[in-house]
Amino acid sequence: MSRGLVECVPNFSEGREADVVSALAGAVRASPGVWLLDTAADPDHNRCVLTFAGHGEDVLEAAVRAARLAVERIDLRTQTGVHPRIGALDVLPFVPLEGAEMADCVALAERAAARMWAELGVSCYLYEAAARAPGRRDLAFVRSPEAGPPDVGQGCHASAGCAAVGARKVLIAYNVNLRTGDLEVARGIARLVRARSGGLPCVKALGLPLASRGQVQVSMNLTDYEVTPPHAAFLAVREAAHARGVEVAGSELIGLLPARALEMAAGVDLQWENFHDGLVLETRLAQARRAG
Repeated sequence: MSRGLVECVPNFSEGREADVVSALAGAVRASPGVWLLDTAADPDHNRCVLTFAGHGEDVLEAAVRAARLAVERIDLRTQTGVHPRIGALDVLPFVPLEGAEMADCVALAERAAARMWAELGVSCYLYEAAARAPGRRDLAFVRSPEAGPPDVGQGCHASAGCAAVGARKVLIAYNVNLRTGDLEVARGIARLVRARSGGLPCVKALGLPLASRGQVQVSMNLTDYEVTPPHAAFLAVREAAHARGVEVAGSELIGLLPARALEMAAGVDLQWENFHDGLVLETRLAQARRAG
């Protein structure tokens, strides 16, 4: 196993119970050898995203520790939220950073899936670079009824469901909120901008309601920000919204983004709602290293 730096960005199906979110973050923070870089939670999505980094073995241990807590504390039988999900720990991606290769992260994904089944009884689908079948590279397919049986394990855990475990490049989770409560507007724009509908390359998009705000959102995953960076996605959504007589309320980042993505957006007002320098991946890594 490489001694390079690996990022892990687990997505959990809980964003409303602050004590559960805090406990998940605490489980990672207490794991030796890893830095917890960011915690983001959203009550409408009912989802939280942790970002942490370290060397491979340490990251694997922290991921399994957090998965164990998720199985204990999150019950999908009563969980509600607008974001698609298949598990308490819904998505567990490993991302190569400094000195790590994608093959290292594929190996981590396979080992994490094996341990989640053996230790927690949670079956796993392997996706993106870790996929064992071409169709399962796509997370949306993994979540669909056509996905078939999991790659590791059998059936679904009664309360924790299944998990999608994978290896991928740096992804930017980026949302644009609209000044309307009309969900069809957001869904129409999502269809327009997402790659599989012929829109922007390397963009996955959904239209989701934000009940707490009386607004709707175009929720996007930018799977290769060097192909379609946040500012390109923002401008496309804004143009489509204006064509429908709708204004943009703002945009928000979930997790971290590379400094290069900001550089590419120079001169474009993204109408950030939550951005600060601490959400730049390289900045957070530097801060974590200084803190020891």
